[in-house]
Amino acid sequence: MMSNDAADVATLRAFNRTYTRRLGLLEAHLDKSPFTLSEARILYELAHRTDPTGAEIARALDLDPAQISRTLKRFAARGLIAAREDPGHGRHQLLALTAEGRAVFAALESGTKTAISTLLDGLPPFRREGLLAAARAITRIFEDEAPPRPVLRGLRPGDLGRVIARQAILYADEYGWNSEYEALVARILADFDRSFDPAREAAWIADIDGRIAGSIFLVRGDAPDAGKLRLLYVEPAARGAGVGKLLVAACIARAREVGYARLDLWTNSVLAAARHIYEQAGFRLIDEAPHRSFGKDLVGQTWSLAL
Repeated sequence: MMSNDAADVATLRAFNRTYTRRLGLLEAHLDKSPFTLSEARILYELAHRTDPTGAEIARALDLDPAQISRTLKRFAARGLIAAREDPGHGRHQLLALTAEGRAVFAALESGTKTAISTLLDGLPPFRREGLLAAARAITRIFEDEAPPRPVLRGLRPGDLGRVIARQAILYADEYGWNSEYEALVARILADFDRSFDPAREAAWIADIDGRIAGSIFLVRGDAPDAGKLRLLYVEPAARGAGVGKLLVAACIARAREVGYARLDLWTNSVLAAARHIYEQAGFRLIDEAPHRSFGKDLVGQTWSLAL
């Protein structure tokens, strides 16, 4: 059996094979043009930059400067580019497409757009939208050099349903809990929405790269001076990024702000990662008892934080 890393590598390689074949990138020339893929990409840079140098294009495309130099010489021999000395640096040459070069690039662009349009038109609408969403995500992942950071936001339409679904799926996958848990979460959030009091309650969604990474809710407790922390969860891919701590800290800060004297929560002993976050935030275990819920024998725990 392959390790997770090996499986991930295999997944990306399979994508590469499909992607390069379906877009015709394995063919000797791109979109029935006289240019290879790298030559077409260099033409694109020449068309979209003002007076670039060969070194600038090499850096932009992460290509060998010698390869760039050979390609530019071929373009110059065909009358596609013209070069002039850089007045600010005598050893550099500034490049630009000639009229012939702009016409050739326009034909290449037209052929590429037609090929992509044909590919998209051949997909059913649902798959087309899925492909475009994936393409946008891949572009964002590779172009954003900063590491992804969680950002907290309020609820948007559809968030409550997503939280219910994701919690039900995750707890079923990770702990084998049955649909009783999904029903419980649905009731809690239906009550939260129906009787929401903005002066005493709040909700936060953790967002990473435009995707939900986790959530938490502050609700009124059983006593007037007590609030409840409810339904903390973090997506598996976001664990280790500080999402849980960020959500709990926001909930505690808001509970203090609205004047609660204490903040309570109920959890189960098997949820070790969440319990660790609660302990670090200052919560103390005040009660625990065995119970049969969600198709499992569990130990329920009540934790409390004096504010």
